[in-house]
Amino acid sequence: MTAPRLIVGLGNPGPEYEATRHNVGFWFVDQLADKLRVSLAPQGKFFGKAGREGDVWLLQPTTYMNRSGQAVAALAHFYKITPAEVLVIHDDLDLPPGGIRLKQGGGNGGHNGLKDIQAKLGTPDFWRLRIGIGHPRTLGLAQPVADFVLHQPRKEELPDIEHALARCLHTWPQLSAGDYAGAQRHLHGKAV
Repeated sequence: MTAPRLIVGLGNPGPEYEATRHNVGFWFVDQLADKLRVSLAPQGKFFGKAGREGDVWLLQPTTYMNRSGQAVAALAHFYKITPAEVLVIHDDLDLPPGGIRLKQGGGNGGHNGLKDIQAKLGTPDFWRLRIGIGHPRTLGLAQPVADFVLHQPRKEELPDIEHALARCLHTWPQLSAGDYAGAQRHLHGKAV
């Protein structure tokens, strides 16, 4: 099994986006950095905030979502990190708030951050940790998708999303060892 060497949380930089659904990936990387006692600092050559523990890099692109691949490719190419060693954490409209899926490869589901990463790495074969934020239609909202992802979760959705992040953080020992099957069993099972 290939252990991840680059953990990427997707989001948009700036205080106006900090608490939005689209920044769930940033939330996870912030929590993981706290757990590992890693400081994230601006890294111009990697177009984001980055920090490391041993061989593992944590990255939050500051290029805005649509250009996330620029940061991922810059750091991955510089440190010779293969796509199979990249784990991207992102919001997912197709999962209910708090839903979790871990997989390697596949489509981008219309997610512009994933689309750009696939284009810049030249392959979809990186790992994704998908955190459900729900879809405005399934949640009974008339809000356009672009507007929905750029707003804070409603108070009834937030606890489910926070619980999902805690569950993902709990699987870090498995993820860091490259035990994706074990992490999937934990994350795809019933929430505890």
